[in-house]
Amino acid sequence: MKRRIILSIALTLSSCTIFAQTHTPVSMPSLFADGMVLQQQCEAPIWGYAQAGTHVKIVGSWNLTDTVTAAVDDCGRWKAKIRTTNHGGPYTLQVFSTSNASDRITLSDVMLGEVWLCSGQSNMEWTPNNGITNKDQEIANANYPNIRYFSLKKRGSLTRQDDCEARWEACSPKVMAQRSALAYFFGRRLHQQLDVPIGLIVSAWGGTPAEVWIPEEDIQTNQQLQGKLMSEKAPWWPIEPGRLYNSMINPLVPYAIAGAIWYQGESNRTNASVYHLLMKQLIESWRDAFNIDFPFYMVQIAPYNYNDAKNNATYVREAQQKACEIVPNTALVVTNDVGDVTNIHPAKKQEVGIRLANMALGRIYHKLDDGYETSFLDSHSLQNGKLSLTFSHAGDKLVCSDKEIVGLRITDAQGKDVNPKVRIVGNKLVIDLKKTKLPVTVYYCFDDVTVGNVFNNYGLPIAPFRLELSNN
Repeated sequence: MKRRIILSIALTLSSCTIFAQTHTPVSMPSLFADGMVLQQQCEAPIWGYAQAGTHVKIVGSWNLTDTVTAAVDDCGRWKAKIRTTNHGGPYTLQVFSTSNASDRITLSDVMLGEVWLCSGQSNMEWTPNNGITNKDQEIANANYPNIRYFSLKKRGSLTRQDDCEARWEACSPKVMAQRSALAYFFGRRLHQQLDVPIGLIVSAWGGTPAEVWIPEEDIQTNQQLQGKLMSEKAPWWPIEPGRLYNSMINPLVPYAIAGAIWYQGESNRTNASVYHLLMKQLIESWRDAFNIDFPFYMVQIAPYNYNDAKNNATYVREAQQKACEIVPNTALVVTNDVGDVTNIHPAKKQEVGIRLANMALGRIYHKLDDGYETSFLDSHSLQNGKLSLTFSHAGDKLVCSDKEIVGLRITDAQGKDVNPKVRIVGNKLVIDLKKTKLPVTVYYCFDDVTVGNVFNNYGLPIAPFRLELSNN
């Protein structure tokens, strides 16, 4: 281990020396390019390369009187922060050497708006061309030039990378058809409601477990995760800790973002017991790297038939809820009503994107008063043999879309099903347990495949749960 660390340091110092000696012109990573979106109303970090020992100046046309100067270190690197104003554009961003007036770059079509990082595995990566509801109509109508994609190529690395292969693209039918559908529907909803430019940085790779998106050293120093990581290798994606953080997150750090959305979890079914800890570490690591406690919204994995007798996916869902309970400024979007048990990539990406956007519109942008929060089992009471279940953010009533509630299961101490009478009373579920001996366990959609049919007053599904009632 020590030898690897020493070798890594030596290679870094060597590349630093070579870079400083040979890289003279002012330049910037691919993240800074024509068509980019910078986060509005913040001190936006900006960085790049130039001749070692010189200085560069940075000026945005949104405020020509605010010129920032940065020193270039002995590795030929510089970094600075530039104040962005209220949303708008297009603007230019100029970076030039103070020692050589002709040594400059000018970025054009720069927009100020809201920037979101969109990450995870295949359900985040999935494009409209792969299959979504109303595909042809959605693609044809995707003319939103002020929604900009920055989609990273899928590439892993053993070491931290400073740059990535991607470019900013204005949303058009051709572009949208080949980019993340979920990110598009999320961004479109924000754009329509906020009337500001939207930057969507998409860093996703199908099939990957959470471990690969977390810095390796943060995994190694987390004692709760030792011996509990993925071990079943696949030839088409990495499973080793840090591999994608190095190449698909680190090049973005510390770009100013408004928040992150995350759709992943299917590939962590075999170590679901520590998934909440993995997500806690991931969120904390990313926030440390970006140097901001940004909001982090994740999607609960949808129903799908994995042919798994252990129903491991349901424990991932439970862990996703637990992660949002233990990590501040997070939220979970439930999808047990829009899943497809025959397709691990549900086609209803519109609903999921809108729910994520509504969470942001309610919590961050204060454009919604209610109707955006997921309803979780909040409390219960047992009186006179009747069990009342209360749900958060339910409004004044619960609604079942069928004659009977699907996925509600009650078992006795031996694990045998019992069938007491169940009613919806206002915003509560009431279960008659007068003839049922405790202890019992109440489950709702607590398996891999059940599609829920109970909704809150705002049309959002209540989250899966299990509740154990003892004799005490």
